[in-house]
Amino acid sequence: MASWVVAKIAFHPPAPPRYDIISDGRTLKLRVYDVPEERGEVLRLRTKTGNYIVCVYVRGRQLATSPAAAAAALTVLYSHGNATDIGEMFSFITDLSDQLGVNVMAYDYSGYGQSTGEASEEETYADIEAAYKCLRETYGVKEENIVLYGQSLGSGPTVDLAIRVPRLRAVILHSGLLSGVRAFFGSLYFLNRSLYFDIYQNVDKIPFVNCRVLVIHGTSDEVVSFFHGEELYRLCKFKIGGLVENAGHSTAACQGRFLGRECLKSLQ
Repeated sequence: MASWVVAKIAFHPPAPPRYDIISDGRTLKLRVYDVPEERGEVLRLRTKTGNYIVCVYVRGRQLATSPAAAAAALTVLYSHGNATDIGEMFSFITDLSDQLGVNVMAYDYSGYGQSTGEASEEETYADIEAAYKCLRETYGVKEENIVLYGQSLGSGPTVDLAIRVPRLRAVILHSGLLSGVRAFFGSLYFLNRSLYFDIYQNVDKIPFVNCRVLVIHGTSDEVVSFFHGEELYRLCKFKIGGLVENAGHSTAACQGRFLGRECLKSLQ
């Protein structure tokens, strides 16, 4: 019962979705509200739990004409935060691709956007696994060329996948959380042991991530206290980056892209 309550508090899909999917019978395309030009390839992927999630794959502009070059380049697998979808985040996704010069795949969790099903912790793990499998099998991206980027709630599926994939290039945690209960009930951030009904227990998993981790967290974050970023950074085996002065939960995004660029430069 307690875990059900936590899940109900945790997941808030935007209603209505911030985009439509248009099909010409052969391919799918996003129609994103307030965005004049859509880029990227749109896919519907079946997860191992039977849901169909929507993904968008944006090639770096310099890589768009060469699938072989795109497969050999760094690719970011982006997991967005709560109460949003890939339509609302589309400008950020294309910005990320252009700023870093990389390919980006982003996906909507089950129950978010135009993805089917209902969101839960386990479903998000199945969702990111389906997106990762698509990168490997459909686009031919090698494990060592993949960077996982998790923002806020997206840090949960990101860290969970990271401990199961041994040769990732890097992980980026942007406004990441120690765990669901610690984030949603701020006064409990100091817990030494995760509660049995807690979700996204990143605090217990992050020491087992065996690649470099860039932690980006605003010191003025009003949603997920900067203590979460400090502690995640402390617990990482291989760490890069740190806190972003005077940035909030969302305003860390621009500075986060800058730090991310510096991270990727150092990894290329």
